Amino acid sequence: MSQDSAAVPDAARKLAARRRREIVAVLLFSGGPIFESSIPLSVFGIDRQDAGVPRYRLLVCAGEDAPLRTTGGLELSAPYGLEAISRAGTVVVPAWRSITQAPPPAALDALRRAHEEGARIVGLCTGAFVLAAAGLLDGRPATTHWMYAPTLAKRYPSVHVDPRELFVDDGDVLTSAGTAAGIDLCLHIVRTDHGADAANALARRLVVPPRRTASDMGHQRYLDRSLPEEIGADPLAEVVAWALEHLHEQFDVETLAARAYMSRRTFDRRFRSLTGSAPLQWLITQRVLQAQRLLETSDYSVDEVAGRCGFRSPVALRGHFRRQLGASPAAYRAAYRARRPQNGGPEPALRPERAERPERERAMLGAGSGERYAAALAGHGLATAEAAEAGKPQSDAYASRLPESPVGRGPGRPVLPGQRERPVG
Repeated sequence: MSQDSAAVPDAARKLAARRRREIVAVLLFSGGPIFESSIPLSVFGIDRQDAGVPRYRLLVCAGEDAPLRTTGGLELSAPYGLEAISRAGTVVVPAWRSITQAPPPAALDALRRAHEEGARIVGLCTGAFVLAAAGLLDGRPATTHWMYAPTLAKRYPSVHVDPRELFVDDGDVLTSAGTAAGIDLCLHIVRTDHGADAANALARRLVVPPRRTASDMGHQRYLDRSLPEEIGADPLAEVVAWALEHLHEQFDVETLAARAYMSRRTFDRRFRSLTGSAPLQWLITQRVLQAQRLLETSDYSVDEVAGRCGFRSPVALRGHFRRQLGASPAAYRAAYRARRPQNGGPEPALRPERAERPERERAMLGAGSGERYAAALAGHGLATAEAAEAGKPQSDAYASRLPESPVGRGPGRPVLPGQRERPVG
């Protein structure tokens, strides 16, 4: 569900005289994916006045020194540099090349200056990491690609990250989820500037739905078990495959590290570098995904589903399922069956049951991202992966692995997951 903020404190900054809202600067970096980069170029850079779409003026700006290489080794030559941002009333960062790298300081300074002068700042997909690095998301709601949301939440704990949203409009700072959600946010901007008719006309030209919400999307409520292509040739691929085949067993990240013949710390580092996510977060997501599939395709009770997905208890399943998918397992199953046509059809949309959240979870939503995640795990008798690395004692929710048990066999300490290092709220 997209969030359109009707009234956001401090969002109504006065636009500097030299800036115009219809002037859109798109900030490109080397290594950025070409699809995300092309979205604002297509929406704001083509004259479609004949179709009833008001015209924007596009300034494509290099966020760093040339050459700018993108997907497939293509080289881009931006006609403007960072200085052109000073004229823009809307600044779009369509993507960032790597969530593990820091954006160029000069680009961050330009974004901060634009925001201070009243410009609207937009981050598409991983562009949210650039906005966060500039401090523009502090204390604000935001979204990004669901796979990178845990990293964003951990690295910037003051950002209220919600990967279930297509896009988040917080007045003068806007962010979108992955890939195609960038189109949704750009259409939202046109709708905000020029009304529904203009946005609908543009959507017809782009041959896309004029307005989607997260509840309209199958994949927003259906987590992806895929991993980046790069992992296919890595030794960790075998360990990942084993984990996916044994989700019904109770094992933890240390089990996976042992199967990879690595220390826990080395395994965490290697896994993060390949996937952008901590192994605990990934494992949690896979267990919830498996539960989702069983709820849709079987008649197992919630207790049975919990056991078949490696959860220690139905309570743990319910907590993690609700935080990741916005509904209890029972409510999800009921909505799925009620909305799915008998002859088979598109998967049902499910709206988060936010009003039904317990007081403890609602209280967590007011804390920082890291605090919320730690509180969520503590509420289920768990400790974070970081606590394990630091040598802190784990909760008794992790049953100790028997010393004589071979790696990956026998009773193990169950990881009772949460997708990110804070509850998804």
